[in-house]
Amino acid sequence: MKAWFWNERFWLPHNVTWADLADPAPGVEYPKAGHLLSALPLALGIFAVRILFERFVARPCAFLLHVHATSTHRRATPNKVLEKVFASITKYPDKRHLDGLSKQLDWDVRKVQRWFRQRRNQDKPSVLVKFCESMWRFTFYLGIFTYGILFLWQCPWMWDTRHCWYHYPYQVLTPGLYTYYVIELAFYWSLMFSQFRDVQRKDFFIMFIHHLATVSLISFSYANNMLRVGSLVMCVHDASDILLEAAKLTNYAKYQRICDSLFVVFSGVFFITRLIIFPFWILNSTLFESWQIIGPYPSWWLFNTLLLVLQMLHIIWSYLIAGIAFKALFRGKVCKDDRSDVESSSEEEVDSNQTNGCGFKMPPPLTENGTNGHDVATKTWSEQIGTHVSKTNRW
Repeated sequence: MKAWFWNERFWLPHNVTWADLADPAPGVEYPKAGHLLSALPLALGIFAVRILFERFVARPCAFLLHVHATSTHRRATPNKVLEKVFASITKYPDKRHLDGLSKQLDWDVRKVQRWFRQRRNQDKPSVLVKFCESMWRFTFYLGIFTYGILFLWQCPWMWDTRHCWYHYPYQVLTPGLYTYYVIELAFYWSLMFSQFRDVQRKDFFIMFIHHLATVSLISFSYANNMLRVGSLVMCVHDASDILLEAAKLTNYAKYQRICDSLFVVFSGVFFITRLIIFPFWILNSTLFESWQIIGPYPSWWLFNTLLLVLQMLHIIWSYLIAGIAFKALFRGKVCKDDRSDVESSSEEEVDSNQTNGCGFKMPPPLTENGTNGHDVATKTWSEQIGTHVSKTNRW
């Protein structure tokens, strides 16, 4: 099984074997799959650092910005029957459950629906928790992006992507490149660990699969020594992630004008990095320059297929971002995001006849701090964008 998985005819170019890479010259090191095991203990370390960071750095910063743990969600009326169903059967009752509970309690079905909605919102994390989570991500992305830029600035493949393929796969693994890759990989392992304690959203399973795919892709590019082009991919994606998390932070702190400005900058950086730099710089290199220099082979086809799928996702998310920006700028309102971690009650919204161009009910007018008078979670730009690009914020 092991020999089948590591078939060199799949992983390596023609006329290259694992034996050729196993015994490099003195002082020369090539990437080996076993190196990736060091990312696991590092991921646990990053997870521990995150807990300390959120408690001793992010929380004090939140309090200085008057971000508190108080929740504005309306609490569900205590009810033993509904609480038992909520805890042991389902948090999202279907029509059959709703009808049964309605008859059992002699309640209107809409009242039962509203109770479950309020009960789910009751368990949602406070703004303080979300602020600390975003501040940790912002700090990591800023740090790793800075490291990546400083490292790549002195690398020849930063300025001429053909260097990603010269002498491939006999490309030396430098300490800087190893550090960059292992830290990125460990961070995504830590996200898989921490996802069970982070802000829980409806797409929990999808995001878990996303993190797993990210870990697999980073590991895949390391195993067949595509680290040079892989480092470019990671750096390009980190650029917009910083601005996204910064926009979330200013939104939680209710600095709406700064949040709006960051959204504009984020949108520009996202479009430039994902729709211009990534396809015309990186994909051009992986598809055409590599074909000319080393030629195609099985893992080359798989690698480029995955990158093309990623580019398709970039296009989809860019379209969604542009749509949100258009509605926010020219219509003065944004559609509610289906992935929202706060749900609204239909009876607490305005009249059902008032709908926007998206077919959703329009929320009450926003106050200066970006909230409305009801228990309705109207998503700001940064929160809606976060739900869209978090699925593609890495490979």
